Amino acid sequence: MTTVITYGTFDLFHVGHVRLLKRLSQLGDQLIVGISSDEFNLLKGKSSFFSYEERAEIVESCKYVTSVFPEHDWQQKREDIVKYGADIFAMGDDWKGKFDDLSDLCEVVYLTRTEDVSTTKIKKSLSKIDVEELDRIESSLHDVISIVKSLSLK
Repeated sequence: MTTVITYGTFDLFHVGHVRLLKRLSQLGDQLIVGISSDEFNLLKGKSSFFSYEERAEIVESCKYVTSVFPEHDWQQKREDIVKYGADIFAMGDDWKGKFDDLSDLCEVVYLTRTEDVSTTKIKKSLSKIDVEELDRIESSLHDVISIVKSLSLK
């Protein structure tokens, strides 16, 4: 049985994540995913929209993933490879060369990422929505809720 291990934050789970996990799962019989804990994200200067627990639940529900576990620091990768008996360590190619030192434990593979899709791009797009637009959206939602409530009372 070939075990593949990978890591990521997996915030705002999107088609790029799905496609990467699918390709990673095709490298072996099981895919184990380390997901950055909220505390580790803070150390990296990142902030996730969803909590670790929510991100873990989302990733674990993906049919390509066998199991997930928390990643607490950069150094644990060597221990995890041994602990989970990983045959292949795989990451997106934006990390190319960064984990070559793990090749003494297993095969190290870097896969190309899905073009034009990233959590960073999604967050930038969402941040362009100004306060007035958010107020308009919220007002529209309140209108819809009022209409639904009035219809359900009839």
